[in-house]
Amino acid sequence: MNPYLDDELRALAEQAGRFAAERIAPGFQERDRTRVLDRGLMREMGALGLIAPELPERVGGLGTGCLAAGVIHEAIAGADLSMSYVNLLSSLNGQILNEHAPPALAAPWLKRLTQGDALIALALTEPRGGSDAASLRLKMQPAADGSGDWVLNGEKTSISAADQADAAVVFARSGTVEDGARGVSALFVPLALPGITRTRFDCHGQRAIGRGSLHFENVRVPGDHLLGAPGAGFVQVMQGFDFSRALIGLQVLAVARQALDETWKHVAEREAFGKPLASFQGVSHTLAGLDTQVVAARLLCLQTLWLKDRGLPHTAEAAMCKWWAPQLAYETVHQCLLMHGHGGYDRGPMEQRLRDVLGFQIGDGTAQIMKTIVARARAGRRAVGV
Repeated sequence: MNPYLDDELRALAEQAGRFAAERIAPGFQERDRTRVLDRGLMREMGALGLIAPELPERVGGLGTGCLAAGVIHEAIAGADLSMSYVNLLSSLNGQILNEHAPPALAAPWLKRLTQGDALIALALTEPRGGSDAASLRLKMQPAADGSGDWVLNGEKTSISAADQADAAVVFARSGTVEDGARGVSALFVPLALPGITRTRFDCHGQRAIGRGSLHFENVRVPGDHLLGAPGAGFVQVMQGFDFSRALIGLQVLAVARQALDETWKHVAEREAFGKPLASFQGVSHTLAGLDTQVVAARLLCLQTLWLKDRGLPHTAEAAMCKWWAPQLAYETVHQCLLMHGHGGYDRGPMEQRLRDVLGFQIGDGTAQIMKTIVARARAGRRAVGV
């Protein structure tokens, strides 16, 4: 029994798992090859209530807790990590819009989001750096005509779904660099606005979702697209990242679990020197150790979402999820690939999984940044010194 999942959540996980196995898993290598997300699958997910179920019913969600989003997320990720970005981005950005956008702006976009008709990116990283988000340089200035609109100039880079998203939550500097995080605001920006150009990178993994740059040249954004108060957007919106860090943990661990399940079956059937590979302790003990850690890391992620659902502090736990799970998932898939021998090294499911999980050791906060967050929570910011 899992202490965090009740019968309703287990039933939801089974429903999502069936959909993932039947509809998402069969095409995950083809989507990697073509580098295009399947919008039809997105709409199917939306019709089943599998996108951002934690949002209120009035905006298209199911009004569930964050644990529900987590069990759906890991079911989709086990079939295709890139496709599960739909869940990750929708939950993170859906929460941001619901909490910080004017209702007249949020409502139609959230309906589209939960129905699978829209994909929203998060535009935070810039060419000068990613983890030091408070030093952002993208400029956000009031329009000269006094209309209350904003004008954006600058670049965002390494943005997931940059060339496929319909809109983005964009962090921009509305104050001076000396203001640090207090001079950063957040804007909701439809990406069809004039003055926006996009590029796409040739990334190692996560190819169906993709990454790229967003260039803003005198882009005029309506004044009511401001998220939160001017100069407070960074501080307010970043609070939602604890949620996404736990989701990322479940996302990559689902990939590791799929790799483990396939590898346990492989070593039980494949023989060497007249015996199953699993009879050799160098094989079975390695898998047993990794399996143990994957189970434990998943429990930590579920506990983090459980704490969030109850309004309890969970920042340190979320940071633990973000640094440990991607590192563990990569190590697990790597070992599983090796145990499949030349068949694992060929282009196929295992090598694609290895490429896909690697990216999360870089994006959305490195292990060093996450460990600093844990240290602050345990020893205090002053003692840590950063």
